[in-house]
Amino acid sequence: MLKLLLSAAALTVAMEGTAVAQERIRISSDWGEVIADLADNEAANALARMLPLTIEMSDHLRQEKTGNLPATLPEQSRQRDFSAGTIGLWSSDHFVIYYRNGRVPSPGIIVLGKATGGLSIFDRPGPVTVRIERSD
Repeated sequence: MLKLLLSAAALTVAMEGTAVAQERIRISSDWGEVIADLADNEAANALARMLPLTIEMSDHLRQEKTGNLPATLPEQSRQRDFSAGTIGLWSSDHFVIYYRNGRVPSPGIIVLGKATGGLSIFDRPGPVTVRIERSD
C-alpha cells in the first residue's frame, strides 16, 4: 500500500511540474541572440509584462552586461552566486546578463531567469544594445 501511495504522489508531482508553462524570452543584439527561460517569480512576471524592450547595456567587470529597465520590478529573495546565463536584477531596475560564473556582494541579485546558447556574444568589451521580447 505504501509503495502505491508513493507512486501516486510521484506521478502527481510530475504531472503538476509539466502543467506549468515556462515563459521564454529572446535577447538579441547585433552580436547574436540567446533564449532564456524566465523564473517563476513576480519580478520575472513583471519583466514579461514590459516586453518588448530595448536596453542599452554596458560591460561590467568582464563578467556581465548591465542596463536600466524603464520601471522597477518587485523585490524578491536574492542570491549571491550566479552562473553563466543567469539573467537578474541588481537593484529594482538594474537588469543584468551574466556571461561568466561568479559571486556578487550582498545583498545579491534577484534571479529573473536563465539564458542558454551562445553566451559568448556578450563576452566583448564595450556597450551593446539588446532587444528583449517574448520567444515563440
